[in-house]
Amino acid sequence: MPQSTWYQKRESHADHVVYLDKKANELQKMLDHQKTMIIRGAAGKKVPLGGRVKQDDILYFVETGSDLLITHRALVKSVIETNKMTEEESIAFVQKYQKELMLAPHQMTRWAGKKFLCLIEVHQLEQIEPFQYRRESNMDDWIIVDDINDIKV
Repeated sequence: MPQSTWYQKRESHADHVVYLDKKANELQKMLDHQKTMIIRGAAGKKVPLGGRVKQDDILYFVETGSDLLITHRALVKSVIETNKMTEEESIAFVQKYQKELMLAPHQMTRWAGKKFLCLIEVHQLEQIEPFQYRRESNMDDWIIVDDINDIKV
């Protein structure tokens, strides 16, 4: 598959490996243009991803339960990070963006109610030549690197 030139990496932007919920069919919903946002949340004392996701960063997608194969990428269009919310405020916030998030019931249970939320709007989703990456034991469901080539197998 030929490599596209839809985006040229710029200084001060990061690459992200993002796990999409296979059970919720997140990748397919994005490919079908039903889902345009990804959510992450935290119950602790700070915003998830801590302001480290920025417009024009590149997201590389891998589905949960897969063989660590990255098959698609997209650009970050915008980021919304919340201040600390009550459970009720958090639920209302998620419901406000449900049309863009297209969360399955189990995802709604997981994210709605978190004290802090981060919504990432994506665009320019494309299929890429699949590749595997090195997953270390301490890696979460969202991995931030300076350059994706640093963790390619």
